[in-house]
Amino acid sequence: MTQNKPPLRVGMVGYAFMGAAHSHAWRTAPRFFDLPLQPELSVLVGRNVDAASRAAERMGWNETATDWREVINRNDVDLIDICTPGDTHAEIAIAALEAGKHVLCEKPLANSVEEAERMAAAAEAAAQRGVLSMCGYSYRRTPALTLARELVQEGRLGTIRHVRAQYLQDWLSDENTPLTWRMDKEKAGSGALGDIGAHIIDAAQWITGSSIAGVSALMETFVTERPVGGDMVGLGGHGDASGERGPVTVDDAAAFTARFDGGAIGVFEATRFALGRKNAIRLEINGSTGSVAFDFEDMNVLEYYDGSTDSRTSGFRRIQVTEPDHPYTGHWWPAGHGLGYEHGFTHQVVELVTALADGSQPSPSFTDALQVQRVLAAVEQSAAAESRWHPVQATS
Repeated sequence: MTQNKPPLRVGMVGYAFMGAAHSHAWRTAPRFFDLPLQPELSVLVGRNVDAASRAAERMGWNETATDWREVINRNDVDLIDICTPGDTHAEIAIAALEAGKHVLCEKPLANSVEEAERMAAAAEAAAQRGVLSMCGYSYRRTPALTLARELVQEGRLGTIRHVRAQYLQDWLSDENTPLTWRMDKEKAGSGALGDIGAHIIDAAQWITGSSIAGVSALMETFVTERPVGGDMVGLGGHGDASGERGPVTVDDAAAFTARFDGGAIGVFEATRFALGRKNAIRLEINGSTGSVAFDFEDMNVLEYYDGSTDSRTSGFRRIQVTEPDHPYTGHWWPAGHGLGYEHGFTHQVVELVTALADGSQPSPSFTDALQVQRVLAAVEQSAAAESRWHPVQATS
């Protein structure tokens, strides 16, 4: 079925948590969706030869390399998938675009607004040559959240008035969890704010169709030192409380109020210290005629309130988002058989490959991701200024 389709030869940089998720998506997407191009897992790039070779064999890549600069100049690679820490995104993405390679880059787009601006400019210039790019905000592809966006677009919620968004994890609650690159500002840019807060910022803006115009914020680092020598790749783990400890240079939690350019007000919270919450992405949007509510820990359900119903019998209705006519789900299992975390990455590949074949701009674009970066920067600036109101720079 796929052998006559043009190939899309992928080179992926990085092979840890996100690399595994992306690899699964590249392998799986053409087996469940009729894609216009056939993804090929051509080359996996990692600094450690042995570790990269083991990862390539485990995840289905044809070969490995240790120098991403060599890979972006290969004629047998069409797209570069960036799954590395944020401090490397700008250099790799810009070089790949200039070399004529399509780019998929993990979120957040960069570690600073300046880097994100350069990436967005490079993406716009490359698009003029037919070279396209996408930022990997994969939670957009959760069927229930996509359905929420559709309900908003159809006017089911009326005028949006409130947005409440939380991303709650607990993997840093133990003060002896060892340091990873995610706790190093030089590599990660920020902590909970950029790592998980970026997701709810993007989701809230995408679902409502409105941008955050200003914020008042606070940020906190609860544990300022952690054991060194731990797993610098994965999440969680246990360190040696009696051993050497190093500084945590990012936030553990961030919270902010926001005003949207469409008139709604928002409340946002991101933390990796919510003990008992593993991956709780919670969104509730209230409009003049309806509301929706979502929690990723029950990810196949969207709660919907129809304000036009009889008040005596009204209430939030649980929609099991697994029907064939729901977003994406008709390509998977019979109704009622839920999807999981990994499916968002598969749907991301589907949207990217379809856009590349059409020659259309994939979403979210680097410009979309730049706007999220500007919100992140405004949050940090507000928190540093005793929570003073800070406007978000508009994206032209």
